[in-house]
Amino acid sequence: MSLIVILDDRSTNRNIFAQLAASIETNAVVRTFGDPIEALAWIDTNTPDLVITDYKMPTMDGATFTARFREKPDCVDVPVVVITVYEERSFRLKALEAGATDFLQSPVDHHEFVTRARNLLKLRKQQLIIKSRATSLELELLHSERSREAALRDSSEKLAQVIDTVPALISATDRKGRCIFMNAHKAAMHGLDSHSVINRQMSDIIGAERAERSLALDQLVFRSGKPITSFEEEIVDASGNTNFYLTTKSPLRDGAGRIINVLTTSLDITDRKRAESHLLHLAHHDTLTDLPNRVLLQDRLRRELARTRRGDRPFALHLLDLDHFKSINDALGHQIGDRLLKSVAERLCGVVRDSDTVARLGGDEFAILQTRVMRPQEATDLAERILAALSEPFVIDEQEITTSASLGITTHPSDGSDVDLLMKNADVAMYQAKAAGRNAYRLYAPDMNVQARDRMVLESDMRRGLQRDEFVLHYQPQIDVASGQIIGAEALLRWQHPGSGMISPTTFLPLAEENGLIVPINEWVLREACGRAAEFTRSGLPPLRVAVNLSPVQFRKQDVCQLVIDILNDTKLNPRQLELELTESILMQNTEAVARDLLKLKDLGVSFSIDDFGTGYSSLSYIRNFPVDRLKIDQCFIRNLENNPSDAAIVRAIISLGHSLKLCITAEGVETAEQAAILRAEGCDEFQGYYFGRPMPLEDLLARVEEQNPRSLRA
Repeated sequence: MSLIVILDDRSTNRNIFAQLAASIETNAVVRTFGDPIEALAWIDTNTPDLVITDYKMPTMDGATFTARFREKPDCVDVPVVVITVYEERSFRLKALEAGATDFLQSPVDHHEFVTRARNLLKLRKQQLIIKSRATSLELELLHSERSREAALRDSSEKLAQVIDTVPALISATDRKGRCIFMNAHKAAMHGLDSHSVINRQMSDIIGAERAERSLALDQLVFRSGKPITSFEEEIVDASGNTNFYLTTKSPLRDGAGRIINVLTTSLDITDRKRAESHLLHLAHHDTLTDLPNRVLLQDRLRRELARTRRGDRPFALHLLDLDHFKSINDALGHQIGDRLLKSVAERLCGVVRDSDTVARLGGDEFAILQTRVMRPQEATDLAERILAALSEPFVIDEQEITTSASLGITTHPSDGSDVDLLMKNADVAMYQAKAAGRNAYRLYAPDMNVQARDRMVLESDMRRGLQRDEFVLHYQPQIDVASGQIIGAEALLRWQHPGSGMISPTTFLPLAEENGLIVPINEWVLREACGRAAEFTRSGLPPLRVAVNLSPVQFRKQDVCQLVIDILNDTKLNPRQLELELTESILMQNTEAVARDLLKLKDLGVSFSIDDFGTGYSSLSYIRNFPVDRLKIDQCFIRNLENNPSDAAIVRAIISLGHSLKLCITAEGVETAEQAAILRAEGCDEFQGYYFGRPMPLEDLLARVEEQNPRSLRA
């Protein structure tokens, strides 16, 4: 079992480091101390395998403790890690001269703590193995009946054989830097024979640069008489391959106790280093794009904040979210969505400098840390380059995909000096860009927090409004072109807010789509519309068709088919009076399941229309694959129908296409007599728009129906 000693005057640090140390290997024993003197007293009767000590302590600093620790006979080779918040070289040098093995910078990275401690424990175990083998040889020499000369020669040969079998690079040098011994493993790594290197300068064997560094450390051992333990180094072998080693240097003494040579031992930790490097990379990078993730971004933000405290280094944080990425993912599949994200990552990397950081935080959310921003315009210039780069179409599998982004910017030091605050401010600014219509950027301003709070209040009010029946339906009549009669109505949601009056759905429905409240809201709309339609039909009025819009979110979060069936059963509405308005995004996500549900409802008599036809993809495939009854021409083509030949041609094409497929055509947004006349001439089947009636309360709609269907005619 490994025995690990933790020394820190702060109990919180002791507890954290003890838990980390205990996780290094099974059955590891961890002993913690808050007082260096108490720790040294305990070590008098106990020899640890690893010591981890803080540098700054009230009674004794880490360098003094290390020096006192090294004076104990059994503790000369035990690895000592010093944790220090100081970055100055003088503190490290003082600890190194006292006998410290390694250093960790505070605040300590937990993964680095575990990695370094594990390597040092492995080195300690190798040292104990070598000592044990050497002890065995000494005992054999004592009991040998051979002559002293033969015994010494035999023991030397055996010791050399033992050292040659150890999986480590082992060599010994004298004060002049000449090699007096090298085991077969190290000689082979340099492409040499172990006998041919004796008395050669180490610079001839391992190269001048590395030999100079090694000789300087050797001289430190000669002067201090103490070992240098456990430092990592890279060594290039005869084939040019670079490997990683954990190296120690120890003094070798003659019979009089004089140091005559320095023994250098290096353990190969290449596989471990590469595995740890890979794991560290995975822990700090996004697996899809290989960009830094949120953890690494926050770490680099902290480093930038620390640099700013030492000098004037302003920076900007950009947070961006792709617009309508969910629709692209649903329509084209997650595989295409993932490839789009990778392409976006490549474009973002193409517009920043090497000193900047592009990170993916998750989903379709990215961040950019822009360093050395001396003027606010440098941040907005980058934002404009980002939006311009993303506005260019992406081509994936020969399919052109267009997207955009909403981007929020916050700057340091003007907007805050805390990582969490900067992330929050950038997020608030990003949502302001979304609210402004997307494909835009916004710089953070303090009043945005007020707007964010307003958004939270609106969401809370929506939840209460749903519970308190504050939502109402207005109905916009749909007119049969041939007869001029009202044949149906579209149910449109309004919010009768107790403090703000009647609120348009454009104010609150986008937020409801984001937070999921659209599901219970739309369920209420469907139930209310079906219930009221059944009531006025039972009162003797003609069976008008009622149209209800569905949301893509409903299809993702609930069983729409069963919901409609349950509501029809509860309200006793004839299914032929219900029309469900679908968007293209509904039909393009999970198409098989959606088609199955729609066909089941179609068999009951429910009809379906495609809303806003002519925008988006307007694919003929879903008209062929789904039980569509009606196409609703988007009002953007009706608005300039009298003056724009292109709009007129599109309307004519949609009507012709729909009729060829035996579909009914409804024109939305009809506001003038001229528009109505053109549409009638083109063969449009139904009108809907302000020219025939604005959305109105149910009572007003029923009055209009009464006018065209007098009770005397219904009697």
